[in-house]
Amino acid sequence: MDAGGASTRLRLEPRASSVSTARKFVRRTLTEAGRDDLADAAELVTSELVTNALVHAGTHIDISVDVRPDSVRVEIADGSPHLPAAREYGTSAGTGRGLVMVEEMANSWGVARDTSRTGKVVWFEIGTSEIDSEPVAEERLPAESRGDVVPVRLLNVPLLLHAAWQQHAEALLREYMLATLDDDTGDEAVQVHAEASDALAILAEHLPHPDLGEGPEHMLATARDPSRSCADVEVPVPAASLPHFSALDAAMSGAIDAANQNLFLTPPTQPELQAFRRWVCRQVADQSVGGPPEAWSADELESWVATPPSWDTGDVTAAQEALVAVDDTNTIIALSHLAASLLGYDDPGELVGRRLVAIIPPAYRQAHLAGFTLHLYSGRRPLLDRTTTMPVLRRDGTELPVDMTVRAHALPGERTVFTALLEA
Repeated sequence: MDAGGASTRLRLEPRASSVSTARKFVRRTLTEAGRDDLADAAELVTSELVTNALVHAGTHIDISVDVRPDSVRVEIADGSPHLPAAREYGTSAGTGRGLVMVEEMANSWGVARDTSRTGKVVWFEIGTSEIDSEPVAEERLPAESRGDVVPVRLLNVPLLLHAAWQQHAEALLREYMLATLDDDTGDEAVQVHAEASDALAILAEHLPHPDLGEGPEHMLATARDPSRSCADVEVPVPAASLPHFSALDAAMSGAIDAANQNLFLTPPTQPELQAFRRWVCRQVADQSVGGPPEAWSADELESWVATPPSWDTGDVTAAQEALVAVDDTNTIIALSHLAASLLGYDDPGELVGRRLVAIIPPAYRQAHLAGFTLHLYSGRRPLLDRTTTMPVLRRDGTELPVDMTVRAHALPGERTVFTALLEA
């Protein structure tokens, strides 16, 4: 076959082995067409897009390769209505950079509706003379066009918490899927991940996206902003996607159990984020059978028992300064007598073992939990190694402004301890 032109197609099943099959298919097609010079880049981009289709759609995948005199165009179609979107995740995040690689390696790319089914076609071109990566279309397929829809009302939604949970959940589910691919049920793991991803995508499409910001001044100034929560938002859930929220709930529970045993790189999930996920999934399940909406509340948490890290707390407990030590589960593990007194407690032991939110004013707790999660997950650190003025909550319920300097101490075994110096 000469380089004048060739067009081939292949249908792939939603199986883990389909990524390898797609890579070989693209390379073979280009080699036979005399375009080995484009094979490496086309193979890598194809691998990324087929992987995305596999884990996010869970449907059969149609791939076509069109070799032209000066370029190659590859199209990957799947049955998911959710459009791909570049993530603004941290550089240390465990996921979210796939489309960045596509943009860097392809001369142009884009997405279109698959008119043959309720899905999409992601395409890219390599070898053209100009770099012209096209942005992903903002249009999304209305939920109503996907069949019967159940309107789910979510009340008092913590948007910062949701944004942090989305990032953490995507990374944790991806690790969970990869960990189970070696099992005999590997294809089932791919399907479960696709169903959970569909539920996450529905929430991401309909819940407002807050500006997380980077600097401490921005974070503190906007922590009390009413836009950090949404009083009432309707999420149209296609009837076919209702079971996917149960799949999300079950998959996250399994992934969290594994993460808590330090089997994953992704850090364990904070209990507030676990409670948020359970609340969302319960609202979808209850309202789908006619139940009334119930507002989100962080007050009803299951008992939280954290395993403290192996770390000598003596320097903190004996300090002549107001020092507080917190581990990576957001649990207070030590504080000096001066810190306890500053916070209105006679005995430091009254705070040891409690979660840090016990000394954070309620208006700032959502921002803290989101920021803490994103630091552990992606390395985001706007409050570390700098002095910032912020309020702390004293035992009597009053707020006291302090100058706080937070430092992180990495420990063996992937654990971290944070120390905070409080100066009133």
